[in-house]
Amino acid sequence: MSAVTLIPAGSYVIDPTHSRIGFSARHAVITKVRGAFNAFEGKGSVKDGQASIEVTINADSIDTRQADRDGHLKSEDFFNVAAFPHIKFVSNSVKQVGEGFVVDGNLTIKDVTKPLTIEFAYTGAATDPFGNKRVGLEGEAEINRPDFGLTWNAILETGGVLVSEKIKLEFEISAIAQA
Repeated sequence: MSAVTLIPAGSYVIDPTHSRIGFSARHAVITKVRGAFNAFEGKGSVKDGQASIEVTINADSIDTRQADRDGHLKSEDFFNVAAFPHIKFVSNSVKQVGEGFVVDGNLTIKDVTKPLTIEFAYTGAATDPFGNKRVGLEGEAEINRPDFGLTWNAILETGGVLVSEKIKLEFEISAIAQA
């Protein structure tokens, strides 16, 4: 296991106002629908060269810029946010690979937990005008939505499906070091 050396030791929290957790899915085979979760929190730590990450997403905050679609995604057909209000990711290992990281962990959606590997690029560190020490990461991963019980779909007259099974997850993270 490689040690984490790009990010200084300490505890970090995700700044949700300067971060994004998004996704894209194929729609009707021919185009993509993009969206994001607008409410989430996360924390991480680096200690003795080892790192950990934990993120909790409010599933009800899903936003595809189309109210009817968002309502359908929140329903029992998809996320069933009334019964399963949170999506959670907890890392098992964080490995530095060159100027980036490979994070292995578990993703839980609708009480179904599956392993997930996320590859992150380290985008740098900076101290903002308010004295906050920040680090930046950008990453992506792909999941198969039926693996998490997200099985609703509609067959098109061309034989394809309305919503792709493969979903691309996108992470743009600004994390603030805690005193």
